[in-house]
Amino acid sequence: MFVKVNRDEIIEGLQKSAGIIPAKTGAAFLRSIWLEAAEGSLKIMSTDSSLEFCGEYPARVDTPGRVGVQGRAFCDLVRKLPAGELTLKADAEGKNVLVEQGSRKYKLPANEPEWFQPFAPFPEAAAEGEAGGTVFWSGDFLHEIIEKIGFCISEEDSMEAIACLYLKPEQDASGKRVEVCGLNGHQFAMFTFVNDDIFNLLPREGALIQRKYLAELKKWLGSEEIELSLGEKRLFLRTGDHRETFSLPLSFYQYPNYQGFLSKLKDPASSRLTVQRAELMESLERISIFNTDSNRCTYFLFSPGEVVLYSQGQDVGTAQEPLAAAFQGDLQRIAFPTRNLIEILSHYTSEQVTFTLTGPEAPCGIAGDKDQNYSVIIMPMMIQDETYYAEENA
Repeated sequence: MFVKVNRDEIIEGLQKSAGIIPAKTGAAFLRSIWLEAAEGSLKIMSTDSSLEFCGEYPARVDTPGRVGVQGRAFCDLVRKLPAGELTLKADAEGKNVLVEQGSRKYKLPANEPEWFQPFAPFPEAAAEGEAGGTVFWSGDFLHEIIEKIGFCISEEDSMEAIACLYLKPEQDASGKRVEVCGLNGHQFAMFTFVNDDIFNLLPREGALIQRKYLAELKKWLGSEEIELSLGEKRLFLRTGDHRETFSLPLSFYQYPNYQGFLSKLKDPASSRLTVQRAELMESLERISIFNTDSNRCTYFLFSPGEVVLYSQGQDVGTAQEPLAAAFQGDLQRIAFPTRNLIEILSHYTSEQVTFTLTGPEAPCGIAGDKDQNYSVIIMPMMIQDETYYAEENA
């Protein structure tokens, strides 16, 4: 391999490539970045055995070929070099990769060529009448969805389906829509949108993406339009110019039926609280100072014209704040984990939010007038007579 390439044209892709490989743990071949020169381009490829990244960038290729290098070291070197042309070449024995920029010269050991495993190809558009195909979608919009849902997904891989982001095509009398859900046992978030192309792309049973892959997916996503495709076992994403491809494995667990607790929010006997979102968040931030490891909740005490927030922590004192609010219902008090509630409210844009309170230990839905397609359910804390608080699972 002998190739010349502009450092600034490859550095962003190189950093994305290095980002998905293990830093020091795992098999050595998984810490590789593969460089493949052919037909006027340089491919940069890496995998952690689950995620796969491939970027293709313009280059002057004198001798085609493929070589693997220690990914983090190579990326760090190129990142610290100034702008300008780089020469990359393998030595005659294929044991080293030489990196040159002007009078600067570096040598990195090459990996065994047998370590390379073919990457899953991007499924191209299906022929007319066949299932599958590709869909163009906004990278910004997908990033926003992950932000709104990701915090509600369980961090424990052993939790199987609820450690995943769930995309489900749904159709009823109101029409077609896509529901994106996250659940962790005590919180549930759902964002819905209408997009016939995405609806048709998804299998009827939906698609599951493990939470542990979402951080790298967000790093890869830009503001530009992306192209999506589903294989039998993987989700593929590609930039509109076909320069970069990112893919990840799908999971095939059975997602819990969440319609049951959604239906509880329609109970006409439920209490309802409407309050200014920013004021509530500011109060909760102050109340959180008085939370402890054994008492990390905030009481809500209800009356027709206001809600009083209250917390007491051993050795830290007490806090009480009244807030103007509209309240309807028979519920007298409820308790929520303070930090969880602050995080939930941060994902809304509405000036006012409405809590639908189905009971002191039953699901509570949160909605906003400017967040029509977004809702979160949180489970209250169980209040016991001896003022000990234990979290109830959904």
